[in-house]
Amino acid sequence: MKQVPAEYYQLMEQLQAVDFVLVELTLYLDTHNDDQEAINQFNHYAKERKRIKKLFESQFGPLQQYGNSYSGYPWNWDDTPWPWQV
Repeated sequence: MKQVPAEYYQLMEQLQAVDFVLVELTLYLDTHNDDQEAINQFNHYAKERKRIKKLFESQFGPLQQYGNSYSGYPWNWDDTPWPWQV
């Protein structure tokens, strides 16, 4: 396995933190669907997740398959390490 730069881990940690917030807000909003502040927070973090994902993928390659992430040229789905390997 090739050496992974520190920024890889930093961005991955940011993604995980934002994902956690989005899951928690989703659970909350399932029972409090009229909480405008929570909806605003959810939308903020959804936008932040897209930003971090785009930054991560521009430096380290795609995170998700099946059309959720683009591939570079040449096809880079076989580039390692994959997120679950680190």
